[in-house]
Amino acid sequence: MAAKNILNWVDPNDKSGEFKRQTSVFRSFISAAPGAEFPPEKGRYHLYVSYACPWAHRTLIVRKLKGLEDIIGYTSVHWHMGEKGWRFATAEEQKEGLPGDNVTADPHHPSFTHIRDIYFSQDPNYGGRFTVPTLYDTVAKRIVSNESSEIIRMLYTEFDALLPAEYRAPAVDLFPEALRSGVDEANAWMYDDINNGVYKSGFATTQAAYEAAVTKLFAALDRAEAHLASTKAPFYLGDCLTEVDVRLYTTIVRFDPVYVQHFKCNVRDIRSGYPYLHAWLRRLYWQNEAFGPATTQFEHIKRHYTQSHAQINPKGITPVGPLPNILPLEEEVPAVQKL
Repeated sequence: MAAKNILNWVDPNDKSGEFKRQTSVFRSFISAAPGAEFPPEKGRYHLYVSYACPWAHRTLIVRKLKGLEDIIGYTSVHWHMGEKGWRFATAEEQKEGLPGDNVTADPHHPSFTHIRDIYFSQDPNYGGRFTVPTLYDTVAKRIVSNESSEIIRMLYTEFDALLPAEYRAPAVDLFPEALRSGVDEANAWMYDDINNGVYKSGFATTQAAYEAAVTKLFAALDRAEAHLASTKAPFYLGDCLTEVDVRLYTTIVRFDPVYVQHFKCNVRDIRSGYPYLHAWLRRLYWQNEAFGPATTQFEHIKRHYTQSHAQINPKGITPVGPLPNILPLEEEVPAVQKL
C-alpha cells in the first residue's frame, strides 16, 4: 500500500476519469446451518462501521430493525479519513465527546489505531481498500465479510433463533419471498445509477465522465420518483418495508446535505425537486427509530465528505446548509409551500 494513495479515488493514470468501485474481498457468511464455519452466536460478532458511510449505515439500520443490539456489538470510527484510511477515535477525542454511540477505540484490539490494522492482521500483504462495514468474528479472530449487501442479508434470518418472536421473520422480513424478484430488480439499477451513481459523479476527474454519471443518476431518481408517485404507498414496494427502502434511504438522506454540493449532483435537490421521494425519506426518518438519529448522524456525514476528500475540497470547508439537515415530517421548503 505504500505505493498507493488511497485518497485518489480515480487512478491519476486513468484517462477515462471514471470512478471504479473495488470489489469486496472478504465474502464469508454467517449461517445457522449445522456445521457452519461462522455460526450465529450472541456476542461473537462485531461490526466496524462509520456513521458517515452509506454502505455501513445499511448494517446499523438492519441491526436495529432486527433487534440485534444485544447480539452484535459495533464500533464507529471517527468521521475523518486520512492517508491511512478510517481511524478510531483517540482517547482525547473520546473525552471531548463525539456525536453518536460507540465512537471509540477498537474494543477488541486496543493497540489498533486504524481499520487497516484489522485488515493487515488478516493478510499482511493486503492491497485493497480498508472499507467499512467490516464484520469481524471475535472468536476465530477473522474478518467474515466486508460486503454490506451480504452482511445485511446475514442479519435477516440467520440469528432468528436467538431473537424474540417480534423480531423474527415473518414479523420482520426485509426480503420476503413474494417480493424477492422486485427487490433484486430494484437493487440492480439503483445500486449502479443511484447508490454508486453519486460517487461516479463526485469522483469523476473528466467532464465527460461526470456528465455521463450525473445524467444517469438523475434519470434514475426520476424513475424512483415516478414509481412512488404511481403507488402512493408508504414503502418502495408497497405496504411492506424491504431491503430496497434500506439501501435507497442511506443515499437519499445524504443527498441534500452532501451530494448536491460536494459531488456536484445539483440538477435538483430532493426537498424541492422530488416530492414523493422527499415524503418517503421523511416517513422513514421520523416514524421508524432504526432510520432516525440513532443511526443517521449528520455531523459525521457532512464532516467526513467535506474534510476527507482533499481531491474534491482541498480547503476542507464544510458548508453550513442546507438547514435543517432533514425537514420535519409535514413541513416543506417555502417554494413548495406556495404551490
